This record gives sequence, C-alpha cells and structure tokens, in this order.
Amino acid sequence: MKRLQAIFAALALTLSTAPLQALERDAINAAGYDGGELPEGQSALAAKIQVLLDRAGISPGVIDGYKGGMTATAIRAFERREGLPVDGALDARVWDALSRHATSPVFASHRIRPDDIARISANLPDDYAELARMDWLGFTSAAEALAERFHMDVDFLAALNPGIAFTEGQTITVAQPAADLSTDVARITVDKQSQRLTAFDDTGAVVASYPVSVGSTQTPSPSGVVEVRAKAVEPGYTYNPDVNFQQGDNAEKLTLPPGPNSPVGLVWIDLSKPTYGIHGTPDPAELFSEASHGCVRMTNWDALELARMVRAGTKVAFLP
Repeated sequence: MKRLQAIFAALALTLSTAPLQALERDAINAAGYDGGELPEGQSALAAKIQVLLDRAGISPGVIDGYKGGMTATAIRAFERREGLPVDGALDARVWDALSRHATSPVFASHRIRPDDIARISANLPDDYAELARMDWLGFTSAAEALAERFHMDVDFLAALNPGIAFTEGQTITVAQPAADLSTDVARITVDKQSQRLTAFDDTGAVVASYPVSVGSTQTPSPSGVVEVRAKAVEPGYTYNPDVNFQQGDNAEKLTLPPGPNSPVGLVWIDLSKPTYGIHGTPDPAELFSEASHGCVRMTNWDALELARMVRAGTKVAFLP
C-alpha cells in the first residue's frame, strides 16, 4: 500500500511540474500541490493556479502556465485579501484557499463559434499613419481572438491545441476563467511598485486586483488622487505628438480607429488629470516588460471588467 501511495504521489508531482507542451488538458486539471514553491518555467501547476486566481477575482494577467512576475504579484494580492502571510509564494494555505474555486475543471473543451472569430483584421502595420487609414484594428488571427476571450497567451493556446487551425466548428482546449464581476467599485488604488490595480467596494473590501503597466521615469503616471470622469468601450484613439509622445516619423495629429489592437485596446476609462486614463492593450503578455506612456495599461478583458464596475466620480489613488 505504501509503495502504491508513493507511486501516486510521484505521478501527481510529475503532472504538476512537466512542461505544458507535453501535457494534455486532463493532466493539467489533475495537477495537485505537494509542497514547495511553483516550479521554475512552465508547468501544469502554474496553469491551474493562474485559472484559480482569475476565478478568485485576482487576475494573473495572461494565463500561460509560467511562474513569473504577474503570477507572483497575483498570489501576493490574494494572500493580502485572504489575511494570509504575504510573500507571493505558493504554500499549503494559499493552495487550500484557492481550492474553493476549483469546483469545475480549469481547462475544458470549446467548440469554435462564428462570433468567436468575427471581425478579424489583416496584418496591422506598425506605423500610426497607416493605421489611421483603417476602419477597425481587430485581432490578426483567430488564435489571438480566442486567446483573449479565454484570458490566455496565444502561444500557450497553440501549444495546448497542436495542429489546430482554429476555424469555425473545431473543438479546442481552453482555460475556464471566471465570469465577469459586476460589483460596484467605490475606489481604486494603483500601486506603482507592485504594478497592481486594486478595486474596493464601499465597505473597503477588495473586489478585484489586476496587473498593470504604469509610466516610466521619463513618462510618469500621475501622483495623488484623481477620479474617473467617463468611460468608453471600443474608443478611437487620438494621437497627438505635441501632448504625449512621438511615434516613428509621425509629427501630425492622427485619429486611429477602434479595435482590440488599438493602442488603448478595447476600453478607455478617462481620468480627471488631462490626457491620462486606464485602458486596454494590444499586447497583454508584455504588461510587466514594458512601461506605459503614463497611463495605466491593463489586459483588454480586465479593463472591460473594471469599466463595467466604475462610474464617474470613482476615486483613483496612485500609490508611490
């Protein structure tokens, strides 16, 4: 009996730490915690933890199965909300608390529908002047559209579905994140050091926490307290090099069309400090590797969720 238990324990550890490209959906769903921190690199356990954090309202950013900065800050935010010791590392208490959200498989099958892959754009040029001549800055592939819908990294989606062309009617494996939150948000904090945005209700309880990009030393984000003025879904983007920054050789003001690959993604939350806002991004996997031009940049899905919960007058405090 002890030998069988040892074999099963070794198998569970192997499923948790094996590279994801060698795993199937059922192996990721079966991943368990047997002590220690998350494995280095990409693992089934990290993928499972990321989905559970998403379900808990603590966004890990893109679900990619990698141990990294966004996952560590998400664990830290989860620990803080749950009243656990805050160190950003997976342990038995974090695992037990996250397990409340494991009531259904974290990865499942999805049959691709027409609306999943609608409004795909051709390859988008980098030059803003060329983008300004277009009508819609859509996803450039069905894989990109599906990855965003299920909060996933495009390469991760492809690795879990080898040989799939992502066309209508095909059945694929995707993450199963939470449904969008709908609680009213009374105030927001943006922590520049941890690169997390936290939303609170009117009792002071944490509604949600999201990874963000903030400004650099050259183009800093605001300081102090501002407030939400308005919000817009699928906004156009006004490029004005005299006010913000210059892109390439474009020295004139331009208006870019809306779309998920707009410089501000799918949503703009306007702040009371002129020219600054909270918005989406065309590059969700790069949130922690690139600074913004001063605004607060989020994944499109997180920004859309937040926009539904804030209103004009919601306070936004920028923490140093």
